[in-house]
Amino acid sequence: MRISDVRRVRRCVAPAVALVLLAGSVSACTPSPDGPEPAAQAFLSAFAERDIDTASADTDRPDSAATALNDAWEHLQAESLTASTTSVQVNGDTAKVGYSYEWHLPKDRVWTYDGELQMGRTDGKWGVRWTSTDVHPELGDTQTMALRSTAPPRARVNERSGSDVLVPGVVHRIKVDARETSNIVSSATGLASILAPFDATITAQGIVESATSTDGAYPVALLRDEDYQSVAASLAALPGVTASDESDLVSTDRTFAPDLVSQVKKTVVDEVDGKAGWSVVTVNRNGVDIDVLTDTPPEPAPSVSISLDRNIQVAAQNAVNARAEQAMMVVIAPSTGAILAVAQNKEADRDGPVASSGLYPPGSTFKIITAGAAISSGLAGPETTVPCPGRIEIGERSIPNYNEFSLGDVSMSTAFTRSCNTAFAKLASEMTPDALTVAASQFGVGPDYDVVGLPTDSGSVPPAEELVQRTEDGFGQGKVVVSTFGMALAAATVARGSTPVPNLIVGRETTIDGDHPPIDPAMVDGLRGMMRSVVTSGTAERIADQGEVYGKTGEAEVEGGSHAWFVGYRGDLAFATLVVRGGSSDNAVAVTREMFEQLPPDYN
Repeated sequence: MRISDVRRVRRCVAPAVALVLLAGSVSACTPSPDGPEPAAQAFLSAFAERDIDTASADTDRPDSAATALNDAWEHLQAESLTASTTSVQVNGDTAKVGYSYEWHLPKDRVWTYDGELQMGRTDGKWGVRWTSTDVHPELGDTQTMALRSTAPPRARVNERSGSDVLVPGVVHRIKVDARETSNIVSSATGLASILAPFDATITAQGIVESATSTDGAYPVALLRDEDYQSVAASLAALPGVTASDESDLVSTDRTFAPDLVSQVKKTVVDEVDGKAGWSVVTVNRNGVDIDVLTDTPPEPAPSVSISLDRNIQVAAQNAVNARAEQAMMVVIAPSTGAILAVAQNKEADRDGPVASSGLYPPGSTFKIITAGAAISSGLAGPETTVPCPGRIEIGERSIPNYNEFSLGDVSMSTAFTRSCNTAFAKLASEMTPDALTVAASQFGVGPDYDVVGLPTDSGSVPPAEELVQRTEDGFGQGKVVVSTFGMALAAATVARGSTPVPNLIVGRETTIDGDHPPIDPAMVDGLRGMMRSVVTSGTAERIADQGEVYGKTGEAEVEGGSHAWFVGYRGDLAFATLVVRGGSSDNAVAVTREMFEQLPPDYN
């Protein structure tokens, strides 16, 4: 225990009648060495040093004083005390000596107050006439003081429109102790059956193996309160199974981006507790709180906001859920980089967070990059005539169009609108080995984005020294791979004119590693017109009735089928949709259209 220095502050009371003092005599403002103030200070000093025996011996009721003084230290959980006199009033053989206490309590809490000691003189010696007010002026004779802590309300996590996503709540940790049951197999079988609706991965065998190899209770599951209440009675009937309550952040809607919200929770859970409040109360002999002597309210942490938009996230989730194949969609606001939706269906969930980090060949959606590179290098512009035969031989590779359709010589804009593989393979073959790599990075594909709360991988576009690889890369096959997150960034780049910095948790900075050169305005201007014509008169006409949509379809051939892609933007919503082995790109357009149909009118 730290012993505090004791401040000695003395205040003398001028005598009512002025005295003529002899030269060399003691000043009237200097306390008499045998007056009440030194005796009072001796008591205070001993109390401050937690020398209870000495302090109580300075009073006329040592037993009562010792109990009260010791209780004050213990029940306040005090770390130190500074105590000093502040004033002296003498009236014959009695006196009042003011005191000032400064308690130092746990967690840097400081409590200061003033009071008075009642002093008496017996046989010429001053001492403290004990009363509980010597500890605090409002403390009753049979009362003690106690420190109380008030937990702050946990901060909430809300989405873009302000509704709560995570709120403070209670969860129940379910455990099983093999030592507390005579038949662990029976308990484990019953427990797995009860928990199956909440977590199908829990098995009786897994519980038995873990519980029998754990020294003590093995944690099996964590249940939301409403889930726990529905099975509490069944759990209580299982030998060896226990449940404990814990404070936690719980989701308001378990269907709302559950994996992503879980990642957000892990990121912010240590920062939502705020600062606890505290108080000192008086407690009677029965342990009942009577009064509050001091109170410092808790300071809640500010709420956390994430960029997800509930309307867009729900619409995107419903759209991908309608597909039997793995399906996913990412929506980003070009103006700010806010990630508005990250949706993937249960089939995709089996492979992890693939919407933001899974890599797939982009097919013809990569023609956005190839066309941009052609415009930037001066190789071709939207109106430049390019060949679009049904099949073209470049090096050792024979490249066909879909069903080998042929357009003859057409503008690059028309080749883009009709998704002519042969035209863009020919353009790519005439580029430098790193042209597509550089162009992709200008559209946000290739750099590493450290988005707090979201695992991401934008894609990989390696330089192509070999002609065949460069040719295949030009129409999104070859060695090019991207994520839906990366292609949503590419679409956002066209919409904005520069790549936005993606972000999920408001106030958390995203860091970018890798080359990210600025985009040429001419690339953006040329691509916008071509992407609009894809919707008005090209391969994405299915979505033409959903407002002013700009886009590019793609079908990427893979073993066992082909991936269906649709990438684009409408207003301040840039999107990328992928249906894994979904066949025709029209299927990805249909998923995107369904998302837009579910949004409120003019929701951009």
